[in-house]
Amino acid sequence: MEYIPHPIDTAAVKLPRLLVRLQEKLAEHAHEVWSAGRLADGWTFGDKRDDARKQNPCLVPYDRLPEKEKDYDRRAAMETLKAILSLGYQILPPAKTVKKKTVKRATKSKGK
Repeated sequence: MEYIPHPIDTAAVKLPRLLVRLQEKLAEHAHEVWSAGRLADGWTFGDKRDDARKQNPCLVPYDRLPEKEKDYDRRAAMETLKAILSLGYQILPPAKTVKKKTVKRATKSKGK
């Protein structure tokens, strides 16, 4: 059987600046999830990938990954964000916490 991928068409979607910043956070998260799964399966850091020994050089914190590896996670995050928007969903920033100021109301005293 021949498999032909049919991803969601995201070519016309341009990410707003706010979501571009979110892309990096999602890329880092994806790496953390991947790393946690590998470590749970018994993988360890190694200078080169060795499936038989379960070693991988990418089992490091995200900020220590080579740019090529970060770009892989960034592309996946960007395409996920673009697909969400393409499907008609909205992504909004978290609501800011606003401290309520105590408002003193002036009361008129009734003349007695």
